[in-house]
Amino acid sequence: MPASFDTVVDPIGFAEDVADFVAALQGIDATGGPQPGKHNWFRGATLRTFDTQTHSALAELGGHIDSELALEIWTRSLESQWDGVDVWFHGDLAQGNILLDSGHLSAVIDFGTCGVGDPACDLAIAWTLLSADGRKAFRERLSVDDELWSRGRGWALWKTLVTCANSVGESDAEAINARRVLDETFAEYEVR
Repeated sequence: MPASFDTVVDPIGFAEDVADFVAALQGIDATGGPQPGKHNWFRGATLRTFDTQTHSALAELGGHIDSELALEIWTRSLESQWDGVDVWFHGDLAQGNILLDSGHLSAVIDFGTCGVGDPACDLAIAWTLLSADGRKAFRERLSVDDELWSRGRGWALWKTLVTCANSVGESDAEAINARRVLDETFAEYEVR
């Protein structure tokens, strides 16, 4: 069964299992791996690739979300610097690509966006699928520094803002989940 925020039985154990998967993937020699590009929707590249799209979504969402906070989070994620050392990333650790058996991680599928580059895209799951406690365990397990964490939050924010902008006024499951993810993305953020 595909993972969802509601179907994970042990949020901390799940987060640690996903972190172990990410760590194992990053531990593989990245020499000669595929670089980010159109073929993988620029996963592993700079978030600046999505700056125009993010600002358009923010404009469409004016009055519907805390645009000031979203812009601050986005700006901080763009200011974060990647050290440039390529590592492997999955690129799409999304609900449909993480499978559960009895509420526990059993498989990760769909490696179509996999490549080498900045691994921040794989951290978006911290806000899209993990609880607050799970997010903390995930970050600790991977020993993620503030810069990488900021870029990971930026990946989650970009995708969520676009989804929210495309579903203003709707109340289907996708729109409700996008609002939950936006709330999670805003949570625990320390305003400068």
